[in-house]
Amino acid sequence: MVRLTKIYTRGGDDGTTSLGDGARVSKTSPRVECYGTVDEANAAIGVAAAHCDGTDERSVDIARMLVAVQNDLFDVGADLCVPAEAAETPESRLRVSAAQTERLEREMDRMNESLEPLTSFVLPGGTVLAAALHHARTVSRRGERLAVALLSAEPEATNPEVVKYLNRLSDLLFVMARYANAAAGGDVLWTPGKHRDGEGSG
Repeated sequence: MVRLTKIYTRGGDDGTTSLGDGARVSKTSPRVECYGTVDEANAAIGVAAAHCDGTDERSVDIARMLVAVQNDLFDVGADLCVPAEAAETPESRLRVSAAQTERLEREMDRMNESLEPLTSFVLPGGTVLAAALHHARTVSRRGERLAVALLSAEPEATNPEVVKYLNRLSDLLFVMARYANAAAGGDVLWTPGKHRDGEGSG
C-alpha cells in the first residue's frame, strides 16, 4: 500500500531522483525520461476520459477502457522505475505482463468490428474526445520510442513487454478515436496535396 504524507522532499534539488530500488540517477536519465513520458501519456488519457460525457454507449465504453489503461500505465511506471534483475522471480517485482497487452488487442478487435475500413490516413481530430485520444496516442508513441531506446541500452534491466504494451496502446488509442468519431459522422480524412495550389481552406 502506498502512503504519501508529504509531497516535497527537497531530495531532487540537485537534479537527481531515486529509482524504485533506491539508486540515485539524473532526472534526465533514459529510464526517468521513459517513465516520465508514460506519466505524461497517462495524464493525456485522463484528459480524454474527462471528455467522455456518458451520454451514449460508446462514451461509456471508452471511459471504462481508459480507466483500465490508466491503471496499467501505473504498472508500466512501476516496472520501469525498478531495473530488472536476473535473479528476480515473477512474484518479487511488479512487471507488465503479456496478458495486459493481449487485453488491449481484444478491445481493439472488438471496436474495429464496428468500423468502416479506412480509405486514407485520418487527420487527428473530429470530436473533442477523438482529438484528445489522438493526442494521447502521440504521447504514448513517444513513450514507446523511449522504451525501445532504453531496452536497447539496458536490455538485461528492461522488461521487453513494456515496449509491446506501449506499442499496442498507441494502436488502441487510434482505434478508440475512430470509434468515437463514428458516432459523429466519421473520421476527418487526409486528402494528399489538397492545398498545393495555395487555394482555399475547404
